[in-house]
Order: sequence, then C-alpha cells, then structure tokens
Amino acid sequence: MKTSASPLKWLASREGLYYLALALLLVVILPLALDPFRLNMVGKYLTYAFVAVGLVMCWGKAGILSLGQGVFFGLGGYCMAMFLKLEASTPEATAIQSTPGIPDFMDWNQLTELPWFWEPFHSFAFTLIALIGVPVLLALIIGLAMFTRRVGGVYFAIITQAIAAILTILIIGQQGYTGGVNGITDLQTLMGWDIRTDEAKTLLYFVCVGLLFLCLFTARFVQNRKLGRILVAMNAQEMRVRFSGYDVAAFKIFVFCLAAAFAGVGGALFTLIVGFMSPSFIGIVASIEMVIFCALGGRLSLLGAVYGALLVNAAKSGFSESLPELWPFLMGALFIGVVLAFPNGLAGLYQTYVMPLEARLFRRRTPTPPAAPATGRKDDGKPFDPMIDHFSPEKS
Repeated sequence: MKTSASPLKWLASREGLYYLALALLLVVILPLALDPFRLNMVGKYLTYAFVAVGLVMCWGKAGILSLGQGVFFGLGGYCMAMFLKLEASTPEATAIQSTPGIPDFMDWNQLTELPWFWEPFHSFAFTLIALIGVPVLLALIIGLAMFTRRVGGVYFAIITQAIAAILTILIIGQQGYTGGVNGITDLQTLMGWDIRTDEAKTLLYFVCVGLLFLCLFTARFVQNRKLGRILVAMNAQEMRVRFSGYDVAAFKIFVFCLAAAFAGVGGALFTLIVGFMSPSFIGIVASIEMVIFCALGGRLSLLGAVYGALLVNAAKSGFSESLPELWPFLMGALFIGVVLAFPNGLAGLYQTYVMPLEARLFRRRTPTPPAAPATGRKDDGKPFDPMIDHFSPEKS
C-alpha cells in the first residue's frame, strides 16, 4: 500500500510551494498592501472562489458542467441573510411597524406574522447547518432526478440553467417572504457583533481565507484518493467505469453535492461581507460568470480557480471604475480572447510556458519510467487493462 507523504515533505514539494505562495499572498501581502475597503473587496472576490473550486471538482474532474451554481451560492447566502435579518428585527428595533418583530419588507407587504420556514433561523446553529444542508439537499434531489436517468452533457447544463431561472423568478415573485428583487438588505450585526466596521470586515476576510483553504484541502483530499481517480476515469470513459461495477450515478451525485456545499459556504460568507443578498446572485448571468472564473483559471486546477475568481472580479471592478460605459464590452472581449488564446486557462498557460523555464533554471531531471511489457500482460498472465487495474471493485 502506498503511504502518503508527511505534511512537511509535501510543503517542500512543488505543489506545496504553490499553496504556500497563495497563502502568503492572501494572508500577508494583500492585508499589508491594501486599505480595509479594498481588502473587503478581495474578500468578496474570494467568496466566488468557493464556487470555482467546486466547479473544478464537478466540471474539470468529473465532466459535469453545471450552469446553475449560483443557485447553491444564493441559497447559502439567503440562509445567512435570514438569520441576520431576524436578529435585526427585534420588537424593540421594529416598534414603529404595524407588526413589530418581523422583517421590514414583510410588514410593507402586510404580513402579520413570521412565516413558519423563517422560524428556525432564529438559531445560529441551525443556520450553520442550513447554509450547507439546503444547497446539498437541492443538489441531491437534482442529482437523483438526473444522474440516475443518465442525463448529462449539454442536457444537464441546460436543466441547471433553467433551475437558476426558475428559482430567481420564484424569489422575486414572493416579495413578502423573500424581499423580492431587492433581496434581504440592511444586515448589520452577527450575534451582536457589528459587521460593518473595518475591524469586523478584516476579521471576516481572514475567516474567508481560512475556510477557502479548508475547501481547497478537502477537494485535494478527494481528488488524490481512489474516489478522485474514479471521477477522472468517469470523465474519460464513463461506460468502462460503469461496466467495471461502479455506480456512476452515485459518484456524480457525490461530487455535485460537494460542489453545492462549497458554493453554499461561499454564499454565506458573501452575505456577511457585503451585508445583503439578492436574487441577482442566483440567476443565469451570475451562474455563467462563475463558470468563467473556473475556465479562466483552468478547469483542472484548484489553485487556478482561486486565481481566476480573483483576476476576473478585479478586472471587472477596475473596468467599471475607470471605463463605466465600456466595461461590459471590455470584459466580454477579455473572456473571448483568453478562451481562444488559452483554452486551458491560466493553469495551462503556466504549464506550457513557465514550468519548462523552471525545469531549466533548476535543472531538474525526471527519470524515465520503465517500459511496459511487450506482451501487454501482467506477471499473472492475465490481460492488462489500465482502467480495470486501477478502478476495479476487486482492488480496493
């Protein structure tokens, strides 16, 4: 059995150094170089990185393209927003309303009592469970309905896009229960702690960084185990994996739920950082933008997804500030140009041009692996098939 490398040995490896470089950038360089306002913006960008990391696992590794990840991002955000809004809607704070003790938009829409599905969000513990559980539950329902019927490819992408559109319309239409098109706004405190101060925003930034690395290491743990190899094999040869005895639908449901959990955490952090949540972050446009983060960074690279989310949103903010009338066209041109010139994203660009320079600089030599037997058979005389050898249920 192959033993895993020690943490210190891994940190000294090339992959470990890449993670250390990202940690140095996020934990040391950016907090020292940016003022609290800009650092808060970077924190907002990092919440999108949660979705991009999930898409690397879902799309890049397993080949499941979802154009509705904004749904899970928004559900996590709404769960957190409901808790924060209830905390701000105490009878004392809402004494001037017709019905004190309920959110202001409910009073404006002439509701006289708190809806039943809002009641559990008085509890912070329930909210923490719900911001992951609700997106995962919806992903589980979608996965059971789609993957067990072997719906995939472009059909699955279209269905997820339709779900994003339907949920957006539903939230906007139920204004008395969800805040409508404005969403849930004016969120000020978390358990009595004012989240609008610079100190709070800085602390939330570091919490976001810590949870992002937790998601990165979780995704890395999955992809480096047998489960991750099966996901890659499904992407390449789904029928061969199915004929090897594996339940392909179960693996697809798992990775889809994992991506939904990451997105839910990102959405909850987004609500804390910006102080509101609206249906605009659930719709089709937002979901497609999230796929672009992953594609630009490299859909096979976990770290590339983080850099993709940072760079796209930084460019979006920069263009909107300097060229407010032209920034949508500039962003569109940037996306098209990058996809055409670098189809594998930033990670592919790095692998093609930078890694060869590193190899020359440090004069690293990679030993040539031994040639396979000419007979194409293993020592036991049985035919060798790389798919069956690595992914057969007999070899666990």
